[in-house]
Amino acid sequence: MFENLSLLFFGFINVFTFDSIAACLFGTVAGVFIGAMPGIGALTGVSVLLPLTFAMNPTAAIIMLAALYYSTMYGGSISAVLLNIPGDTPAICTALDGYKLTEKGLPGKALTTCFMSSFIGGTIGMLILTMSGPFLAQVGLKFGSPELALLILLAMTSIGWLLGDDVICGLFATALGLLFATIGTDQAAGYLRFHFGLPNLMAGISFVPLVIGIFGFSQVIELVTQRGSGERPKIKIKLRDMYLSWAEIKRLLPVQLRSGFMGTFVGVMPGAGGTSASFISYIFERRVNKLGDSFGTGVIEGCAAPESANNAAAAGAFAPLLTFGIPGSSTTALLLGGLMMWGLQPGPLLFTEKPEFVWPLIASFYLGNIICLLVCFAAIPLVLKAVSVSNAVLAPVIFAICVVAAYTTNNSMFDVFFMMGTGVFSYFLKISKVPSAPLLLAFVLSPMLEKYVRQSFDMTRGDPSIFVRGGICWAFILLIFGFCIAPVVVKRVKALRTKT
Repeated sequence: MFENLSLLFFGFINVFTFDSIAACLFGTVAGVFIGAMPGIGALTGVSVLLPLTFAMNPTAAIIMLAALYYSTMYGGSISAVLLNIPGDTPAICTALDGYKLTEKGLPGKALTTCFMSSFIGGTIGMLILTMSGPFLAQVGLKFGSPELALLILLAMTSIGWLLGDDVICGLFATALGLLFATIGTDQAAGYLRFHFGLPNLMAGISFVPLVIGIFGFSQVIELVTQRGSGERPKIKIKLRDMYLSWAEIKRLLPVQLRSGFMGTFVGVMPGAGGTSASFISYIFERRVNKLGDSFGTGVIEGCAAPESANNAAAAGAFAPLLTFGIPGSSTTALLLGGLMMWGLQPGPLLFTEKPEFVWPLIASFYLGNIICLLVCFAAIPLVLKAVSVSNAVLAPVIFAICVVAAYTTNNSMFDVFFMMGTGVFSYFLKISKVPSAPLLLAFVLSPMLEKYVRQSFDMTRGDPSIFVRGGICWAFILLIFGFCIAPVVVKRVKALRTKT
């Protein structure tokens, strides 16, 4: 541990050069703005900027790309809170409570919660990466397809906790998510299913148009159909409205710490990523938090959990990338390609053979995290003006953002029409009190579950005993069983208490 601290100090000494600081500053500022733009995301941002780094030295280049990657997690919460349009997929859960807080006249408090949680979660992930990066990567490698399948199944058993008061409507939304996820090409076998003869559906439903339709375009319809003068309720925002009280900080700190550790743990698993981390942390916090029943109605804990988790996952993803050369997501796969392009071979020897690269990179994470926090807080007074714009102006602006974001996903007008159709469908679901959270959760998790289950059966030629092959599998099985019977036990206990 002390050796790592001394190496981190060495990294800070070397990162304070003009090239490294400029690269970190540009990457973080660009990442915040890219993250706030729906439909772009970290993957597109890194892809666009990668050619610009060819003339830079390797350390400054990877510092800039890494800064852009984790700073998009900050920016994704801005549009999620203010416009109900997640800037990136990890911000989906943030929108569930963040926009409700905006409707309550508390957008400043929601953004402050998101940014502080992002900072704390990112710091936790960076500290764990600094102290135990190689060890953490070894733990992540112990999670093969069976363990990951059980982890996803554990998350899916929690869909019932997102159903709301009407279980039938919640199950209907879950079924819709499962149906949408089966459209397109089977990832394991490669055959087409449920594409209805449409070439655009052969690759499946694009996630970005689906999310933008559910959150964004349905919001446009709601703004247009609102009765009244066409003006949004005037929200007077004062500087003190952005601050969190001491009591709120004490409420949030346990949430941020739990989600930060959980997000780091999920982030080191290959293929998990920030989206899975934010979903799992949100579900877990809804179970254990005393305000869990209020999640989705506008509570700051509902913003803190996913934001802390996805930033921690972004930092944790660098553990397997640097120590074993195993990317945890599509974005880190691009970063891996950049490393190899510059002649840097990730692996256990990278820390000893190239300390002048590894430790300045890790030190830049801390610097970039602080820059992100400062940039986001400086931008709050500006972005909060969006909540006082009239419906007549706001609706066309959101509509334009939705169209551009949907089109840029695959450069296809089909995605635009699909987004609009999904938005209309989502609007009627909202009128019918059908929640969107179970639909999105099932849509995100079911392809991952299918892939890991098929891989597990391929490994053993159909033998299901692979799912009970070790202690990790048994631990997940016990948790799944416990979570399934927990609602029944809780209901029975409440009934007994009522009788007494």
